[in-house]
Amino acid sequence: MRFSQLLTHVPDLLCFPEQDVEISAPISEDSRTVQRGGLFVARRGLNVDSHDFIGAAIANGAVAVVGERPSEQVECSVPYAQVADAQQAVGYLAAAYHDFPSHALTVIGVTGTDGKTTTTNLIYNMLKCAGVPVGMISTVSAVIGDEEIPTGLHVTTPTAPEVQAYLRCMVEAGLTHCVLEATSHGLAQGRVNGVAFDIAVLTNITHEHLDFHGSFENYRAAKGLLFRKVAESHAKSSVPKCAVVNLDDPNADYFLGLSESVRQITYSTQGYGQVNLLSWRAEPSGIHATLLDSTEGVSITFSTHLIGLYNLQNILAAASAALALGVAPEAIKQGIETLPPIPGRMERIDEGQNFTAIVDFAHTPNALEKALQAVRSLTDKRVIAVFGSAGLRDVEKRRLMAEVGAQLADICVLTAEDPRTESLDAILEMMAEGARRKGGVEGVTFFRVPDRGAALAFACQLAQAGDVVIACGKGHEQSMCFGEIEYPWDDREAMRAALRGTPLKTLPTANI
Repeated sequence: MRFSQLLTHVPDLLCFPEQDVEISAPISEDSRTVQRGGLFVARRGLNVDSHDFIGAAIANGAVAVVGERPSEQVECSVPYAQVADAQQAVGYLAAAYHDFPSHALTVIGVTGTDGKTTTTNLIYNMLKCAGVPVGMISTVSAVIGDEEIPTGLHVTTPTAPEVQAYLRCMVEAGLTHCVLEATSHGLAQGRVNGVAFDIAVLTNITHEHLDFHGSFENYRAAKGLLFRKVAESHAKSSVPKCAVVNLDDPNADYFLGLSESVRQITYSTQGYGQVNLLSWRAEPSGIHATLLDSTEGVSITFSTHLIGLYNLQNILAAASAALALGVAPEAIKQGIETLPPIPGRMERIDEGQNFTAIVDFAHTPNALEKALQAVRSLTDKRVIAVFGSAGLRDVEKRRLMAEVGAQLADICVLTAEDPRTESLDAILEMMAEGARRKGGVEGVTFFRVPDRGAALAFACQLAQAGDVVIACGKGHEQSMCFGEIEYPWDDREAMRAALRGTPLKTLPTANI
């Protein structure tokens, strides 16, 4: 595609290039990965200004550049265009380069603080059970036919060029639907710009990522971008636009207000919505429940290995989206009951021990609360929770996490979770203060074990027959950050090692 053609799809274009050129390779934001014939997008970041790497990008094969600096302030030997916000422009450029693949797909976007990945997987499995050719892009992986591609070490929506490339692959593979998990970072940073969403699903909105967004209102507004996109993006004649909103969430009216122009389906575990939880009972093996679509008069009785009322909210969200797409109740039931285990989401680890060991991604106060409440249904013995709080992230969360743990777990083991360039000891002191505020007694009901591998081993040594040990915060992630380096780490492998009595050691020792 010609450079000039790509630029017609970019809002806030400030300066059009004097020369044109053919773009024959994908869009790239990294000068090191530019392919010959590709377009390099330069922007001002928090720590690095990639305009300084334009020369390197050209040396690696870039034939055109889009940036934020005026052209007279840029040394560039290839056609150059200036935009107001390069980060927001990337998605539109990538979508245009791949010929807008989302226009040929029905795209279901899932956002919220907690439950996004589980809800995304549930919708995907319901559609599969209905015989729909469907793909999925989650913060765990992208699934295209029989291929599954990991989507990153830490959890956020893949980059805009990756999203559009995955969507193009889905179209070429003959898929007709895609379920896409949209994080607040991904929405705010324009990673799903250029995606024509048809259905927006909200799980919930709670305290999270205020370090990035600055306020709860900004965080909520970032989530709201998905609902604006459904209302405003390219319409497909065969697919009705729809917003699915959790009516139990205090912010429901905000999201309903953003989507007044499209069909709305509300769901509730309290009976307030269109799709409601009619009855449920929890057992050690999972949950048995019935949901009711009060508008259509459709009830679905199902069993699931998922545990906790919060997962019933996720099921209601997914079922609402599936009903909006006309999926038969039988396929929705099958999709719930055959859902494969989701990596790092209430994942049980069994090495023959006489207690239950679980790894979960719960890394927010709300998610930790729901996880600890859920595992209570698995035992009449003790709950031992291992968790930390990340460095260079929302500081208030540290106290809140520890307070939740002190109130709901019998024993908490406070440990490392991506301290980054902050002092791990200082993070743990803030958490310890939160635990003490809720009656925690150090050395009795809570402990500090900085090394995460040692913390898991300590928790397993404390465990007695019938107890539950749950490691929260890392889930499926494959690294842990100390300083500015990502070191290999997998909580599931670390839990297995702890259960075998051969604990893994967190790296690097010097930072602990």
